Amino acid sequence: MAELDADLDHILPSPVLPPFWAKLVVGCVSLVCFARSYDGDFVFDDSEAIVNNKDLRAETPLGDLWHHDFWGSRLSSNTSHKSYRPLTVLTFRINYYLSGGFHPMSFHVTNILLHGGISVLMLDVFSVLLGGLQYTSRGRRLNLAPRSSLLAALLFATHPVHTECVAGVVGRADLLGALFFLLSFLGYCKAFRETGNKEGTHSTFWVLLSILLGAVAMLCKEQGITVLGLNAIFDILVIGKLNVLEMVQKVLHKDKSLENIRMLRNGGLLFRMTLLALGGAGVLYVRWKIMGTGPPAFTEVDNPASFADSVLVRAINYNYYYSLNAWLLLCPWWLCFDWSMGCIPLIKSAGDWRVTAPAALWLCLIGLICRALCSADRHRRRILTLSLGFLIIPFLPASNLFFRVGFVIAERVLYLPSAGYCMLLTFGFGALSKHTKKKKWIAAVILGILFINVLRCVIRSGEWRNEEQLFRSALSVCPLNAKVHYNVGKNLADRGNQTAAIRYYREAVRLNPKYVHAMNNLGNILKERNELREAEELLSLAVQIQPDFAAAWMNLGIVQNSLKRFEAAEQSYRTAIKHRRKYPDCYYNLGRLYADLNRHVDALNAWRNATVLKPEHSLAWNNMIILLDNTGNLAQAEAVGREALELIPNDHSLMFSLANVLGKSQKYKESEALFLKAIKAHPNAASYHGNLAVLYHRWGHLDLAKKHYEISLQLDPTASGTKENYGLLRRKLEQMQKKDV
Repeated sequence: MAELDADLDHILPSPVLPPFWAKLVVGCVSLVCFARSYDGDFVFDDSEAIVNNKDLRAETPLGDLWHHDFWGSRLSSNTSHKSYRPLTVLTFRINYYLSGGFHPMSFHVTNILLHGGISVLMLDVFSVLLGGLQYTSRGRRLNLAPRSSLLAALLFATHPVHTECVAGVVGRADLLGALFFLLSFLGYCKAFRETGNKEGTHSTFWVLLSILLGAVAMLCKEQGITVLGLNAIFDILVIGKLNVLEMVQKVLHKDKSLENIRMLRNGGLLFRMTLLALGGAGVLYVRWKIMGTGPPAFTEVDNPASFADSVLVRAINYNYYYSLNAWLLLCPWWLCFDWSMGCIPLIKSAGDWRVTAPAALWLCLIGLICRALCSADRHRRRILTLSLGFLIIPFLPASNLFFRVGFVIAERVLYLPSAGYCMLLTFGFGALSKHTKKKKWIAAVILGILFINVLRCVIRSGEWRNEEQLFRSALSVCPLNAKVHYNVGKNLADRGNQTAAIRYYREAVRLNPKYVHAMNNLGNILKERNELREAEELLSLAVQIQPDFAAAWMNLGIVQNSLKRFEAAEQSYRTAIKHRRKYPDCYYNLGRLYADLNRHVDALNAWRNATVLKPEHSLAWNNMIILLDNTGNLAQAEAVGREALELIPNDHSLMFSLANVLGKSQKYKESEALFLKAIKAHPNAASYHGNLAVLYHRWGHLDLAKKHYEISLQLDPTASGTKENYGLLRRKLEQMQKKDV
């Protein structure tokens, strides 16, 4: 099938190992690189794709996975991301089931093992692409792994740009897509091994299986379908042995001998190309039908170059992005979880020095292409062409050439293209070894690169262990990225450090004055700190910039309610619900507004809507019980309380509220049981002990009342009502003692 590149294998200063030991070495090295992330948290996109994704839970029918996107939204929705990866989500669901919940270790270990398996599989792929050798030892022929494929596989296994795919759980999509991509390619190669490599023959079964595996790869990650293009190039160049330069020359000179070129006469090749074309078109058509609507609607902050008015500006910036991706492969030291929102300012004029980067990239690519086409050595021509194919073809879906993508740079999309880079680097080391006698220096350079790569992988894996380290690591790489500052601020706010969070949120808004999410979060913190005027200004600006931002409308309503601007608050809540009909928290806050205005029926209706949309909304249930209790509707309050506890049986606040209602209805025994259960769940709540004491006081169990009054006052000595009731009880006990005397 593929002739051997003996020159490359003999001259490379790398070890020769039997296949088993070569695979063991590659697998172990790949695990060492990323093992540090095995016990990391769910970070960044993991929260949305896994923790908040209802498709992972047992109550969601498995069939729903085929109608939802990667994030759990319906594909038919206009807000869907359109990332259709049901097989990846299925593996998340299996992790969830086997680990008994959202335990990140299971998810991370699976990713690490997947990368190890892919790295081992790469050894076979590189053996096909670069060639293999048989060495003779004392008259016995030993099948040994080629030096070139072992070196390329080690470079792939240790490349730091893979950290996002391996250490970030959502990178599972890229790992699975790569796994089936490689299996599809190897399956296509198997089509020729099965026929004994006879001229013009193939196994149709393996060709069809390869197409099927390509479709499976696409169901894991969209770029998986590009394997069909790589299979076609491999077939034409390696199996058909087409010399592109020779063919072009014959066409230009109108050489009639073109008709006799073997590959064009080869009916098997035309048949296979037809199968690949029809298979690819069929899979893409089905994918388009499933998607339901047009492509996702990305915003300017996601991919600013794609929104530039000038075609020239778009082209220059796209090419600049390509050069940055190439630089990440060459020098993966500056890595960032997100490259959007000003991280890479647009090139708007030819005077910008950065235009030299795409120029350098294209000079290198053109040089490699010319070398590949013009080389008289068929082995060199094959290796260079297939390396470029592996580098470029899997990257095409992320290139903005066919459709707008939702990112500037995404390290995860370089997982497969890096294999082509590793082939080129291996070829380069071979070329250097051929022209120098100091192979020890080249061996030292190779070992140095591998050591630095492993070290960088270990460091970067540590940064992906939790969000604080991940977000802070990006500050030095992308200080102009508003999203980086936003995420650092959000992480600080979640940990209760509001003062520091405000500083980062303000910087995010400064860098991107239209960053509505940063405005919303900053407004929320200012609201909690009672800085209501500035909070209102920020939230008003956010909804002005994005009128359908439901969360900002709701938060604006809360601020306006606090400022006693009730009509404006009601209007804000209504606008939020208009843009997000299923918004239980907004209905809850609307109910609070109506309760403040003594519009009790409206308040109850709003809270009921909240519980219908979110049955576990404890606050809404609680407020309904309390309002009905305070207005004397004890029977209705009791009914609502029992309904709530059926849905949320372990909520101590609901137990407490219902216990109060039952006590007023003189259902003392049942009320006592609920109070005690609530206290067991939350023993340090002074009000729980105080109200249980009131129940005992009414019930006539004065000693128990005294005991719980005293516990309540120990927990909260400032509770005036409890002090007053305790004083009444003590006077009553003193009077009883006097009577007894």
